Amino acid sequence: MSAQTIRSGSLVLYKIRPAVVTDVGDKITIQIEPKKAKRVRDKDIELLHPGPVADASRLQAEDVDVEEAWELLEGESCSLAELSELLFDEYTPETAWSSWVAVTDGVHFSGTPNDISTRSREDIDADLAEQQLKLQQEQEKQRFYDNISNASLTDADRKKLSEVEMLALGTTEKSQILRDLSVEQTPESAHAFLLRCGYWPETFNPYPKRVGVTQEQPQLAVAAVTDEQRLDLTAMPAYAIDDEGSEDPDDAISFQDDTLWVHIADVAALVEHDSELDIEARGRSANLYLPEAIIHMLPHQLTRELGMGLQEVSPALSVGMKVDGQANITDIQIAPSLVKVQRFTYEAANQKLDELFKDLQQVTDRFRQNRLDNNAAQINLPEGSIRVKDGEILIRPMVKFKSREMVADAMMMAGHAVARFCADNGIPIPYASQPEPDEIRQPQKMSEMFAYRRLFKASRIVEHPEPHFGLGLDVYTRCTSPLRRYQDLVVHQQLRTYLKGEGMLEQAALGEKLMGQGQQSAAVRRAERLSNLHWKLVFLKRQSNWQGEAVIVDIDERKATLVIPALAMETKIRTRDNFQLDDTISIRIADVNLPEQIAYFQYLQ
Repeated sequence: MSAQTIRSGSLVLYKIRPAVVTDVGDKITIQIEPKKAKRVRDKDIELLHPGPVADASRLQAEDVDVEEAWELLEGESCSLAELSELLFDEYTPETAWSSWVAVTDGVHFSGTPNDISTRSREDIDADLAEQQLKLQQEQEKQRFYDNISNASLTDADRKKLSEVEMLALGTTEKSQILRDLSVEQTPESAHAFLLRCGYWPETFNPYPKRVGVTQEQPQLAVAAVTDEQRLDLTAMPAYAIDDEGSEDPDDAISFQDDTLWVHIADVAALVEHDSELDIEARGRSANLYLPEAIIHMLPHQLTRELGMGLQEVSPALSVGMKVDGQANITDIQIAPSLVKVQRFTYEAANQKLDELFKDLQQVTDRFRQNRLDNNAAQINLPEGSIRVKDGEILIRPMVKFKSREMVADAMMMAGHAVARFCADNGIPIPYASQPEPDEIRQPQKMSEMFAYRRLFKASRIVEHPEPHFGLGLDVYTRCTSPLRRYQDLVVHQQLRTYLKGEGMLEQAALGEKLMGQGQQSAAVRRAERLSNLHWKLVFLKRQSNWQGEAVIVDIDERKATLVIPALAMETKIRTRDNFQLDDTISIRIADVNLPEQIAYFQYLQ
């Protein structure tokens, strides 16, 4: 187009926008918007209408039905002026711009303002169908987002949100839906989003799946216990002492003729090295204890068969030992056995300490004092249990019954005795070890225990006997929970093969078998810890007026760390000038952020 074909006031097309020519010279000055002029070359613009036009920004394209014009022009070409006459019966700046917008729609026409051609019916129908599909998709998308905003999801909406759920569960790192809505693509943000739109209820616990532990119960078949030669201890009173509601009693205790017996469920009698059950348990590492459920390491039928006191006579692997005047364990004996077990809760056993358990308690007290003399750590921070039953959240602080202490010491004695027995007889097993901290303390106050715990080094599984600092023992192995902890089961498998005179796993093979157990066990513990905190926060969200007491265990310039005994929970609040370590203060819940797992508390003066 030459400069002579246009003049000042003409309506031209610059790129995709209308503009008004304000001056014609070596270059052409155009105005796209008021007070926004631009100098261009003549080849950069195309004439839409000779004008005059005062303000291109005021032009509004009118909707028009182009079908009739297309039929009249089918197979022919025309100018923009001719198309305007067909569409609007006049050629004005307004109709020229509206006609050009109809061309740029690209369905019925194509070309330039000077040469507009018609498209084929097939191409038009295909484009119209595509436009209709896009329109429907946009409408569906808007309806979807409206439902999200209103928390009124349909089944179809829920299927679409599965990608967000995958992100919230940690199985993917991206969600197009969250990107479209400018929501941060993190598991926590996805969790919050799913709560807002009603996809997840507040009670939904995502942490086992996010951590990567299974929530499916094992379904393998369990064989019956076969007859074999066992030590008959059924005439000796035996007691399985657990928390109320315990489903997997895997140990019991007896005391007779100055001998402490710890009877342990004989799981290795049914779960042999590399059997299907063994491989299943190895992959799970441990029972997963969630407030809402227990996911077993082994089929629950096996617990019913072998759990202490769940049958009239229980098959066990019994560990017998004596304690001399210096509290050293002597006369260790280990044998498959048969026992008759009576079940007690800790509370019930506590009421029988001076009756049934007097002699036993004296032995465990002597053993415990020996451990304390060896700098065993006593960290008595508040503990508790949390359970969800029929939708109700039950939080119970752990009562420090003397019976609980007695049983814990008896189990440590068994672990110490078995470790000694295996070391003396060359039986490869996983030993539990803990290095000494850089500083040894004897904490008394809660704040001192809290600080001392931070100095502890992680316990570890080792191939050879090493001291366990926290327990105050020179050698130790975990062996009293084979129903619910894989490393304990492996110890039992090695003991049974040794006692039967069969081939044990050598150290290298044992190491391969236990490979990855540390990581898997850590994942189970993490899932339990996060799940417990989740349900505590749900409890606090429901109890919006909750108030209680907390103990100050640490103070820095900005924050004070509190332990809340009633919830067995730690939290932080802003430091006050009057705060002192080990003070008990009153607090109330202020807010709860479930996805971020944070509870905000206020100090009540």
